[in-house]
Amino acid sequence: MPGCGPRIPPLAEQLRPLRQQIFERVRAAGAIARVQVAKELGVSPASVTTGVSELIEAGLLEEVIAPRDSDAGRGRPAVALGVRAGAYRVAGMKISDREHTAVIVDFAGNLIADDMMPRKPGQLSLEELLLAIDTLLDRVCAKADMRREDLAALGLGLPGFVDSMTGQVLWSSVLAPRAVDLQGVASAHLGLPVHVDNDANLVTLAELWFGAGRELSDFAVVTIEHGVGMGLVVNHRIYRGSQGLGMELGHTKVQLDGALCRCGQRGCLEAYVADYALAREATTALNWTNKEGQSITVLLESLYDHAKAGNAAARSIFRRAGRYLAVGLSNVVNLFDPALIILSGERMRYDYLYAADTLAEMDNLAIASGRPRPPIEIHAWGDLLWAHGAAALALSAVTDHLLGAGRETMIREAAAQ
Repeated sequence: MPGCGPRIPPLAEQLRPLRQQIFERVRAAGAIARVQVAKELGVSPASVTTGVSELIEAGLLEEVIAPRDSDAGRGRPAVALGVRAGAYRVAGMKISDREHTAVIVDFAGNLIADDMMPRKPGQLSLEELLLAIDTLLDRVCAKADMRREDLAALGLGLPGFVDSMTGQVLWSSVLAPRAVDLQGVASAHLGLPVHVDNDANLVTLAELWFGAGRELSDFAVVTIEHGVGMGLVVNHRIYRGSQGLGMELGHTKVQLDGALCRCGQRGCLEAYVADYALAREATTALNWTNKEGQSITVLLESLYDHAKAGNAAARSIFRRAGRYLAVGLSNVVNLFDPALIILSGERMRYDYLYAADTLAEMDNLAIASGRPRPPIEIHAWGDLLWAHGAAALALSAVTDHLLGAGRETMIREAAAQ
């Protein structure tokens, strides 16, 4: 081959159609003037005007009154651009070990309705999973006063090894069979496009679309709940790996021939930090054999209460888990040097996991560069945030489909809504 160096150009905004760049700038801003869009994209106002005209004709953007800096302004109010929120609606759903949650949002990302449904512990058959998705989707649609057919897509998140490109679930703690084409099966069953991803990626997507990550180009999210997950954003995009299976922090090894993990291997970080790991340690160290029939949630609350009351054994369990977490976080710092690390999930209520001595140990394990470590934020959101991330996945897929198509296809599909 002639020449030298990479023959594949780097991923850039310019690889996407200009009208998609315009639309996403407007959606991110909420309301923005045409001239500002042109300035931010570095293109001519005439190019923006042409793209905006196509998007308005397709019913995806609309003109709105721009907010004034002061009520004292005179003259004709300024006109800005906004997303026509009712153009499309999507659903997002998180399937988890304890409860399933769902949201419906409009095309501007505004919440329309949400719902949750508890479930019994244990893995589900594919038929049971589809029934749960069916039931919860109908419930949240009823809350939104709409039909399932009114949805443009469903984003679906669940724990485990998920190939997001194909929607295949290779393994999940909530699904008994392995190597399931969940995207294809669910799409055919529900009669609407379904997009599937690992739940840690979706909580990262929620932070990128709705939370602290909106202003950052690079950050990491570490989730601690029934398992341990991680999502990584690089250049404003989630990094998933060549096969869509990257960032499995919970299944990095911290102990050779160590504790048994849910994935079937030994020594995984998750096997020392996740819910079931803490419950296992509590049952043994505190001799709680009489509580084996209790749910993990009740058992962990009892463990936390004992730790708060000064029980040394209970505190040592959290301390040990925190030390292993420090190992995992220091590896994230050493490998990726993110601008921010967000610790997310319900277990963030247990402050012993990220106590000052735990973070100090993380500092000792990270490379001694002389520079400060990345800041750490604690977001103890519930499962609805994860469902919002699933909705963002669906919004992104619908946007790519519409705006990556030709102008005629975009207008035709929007008119059919």
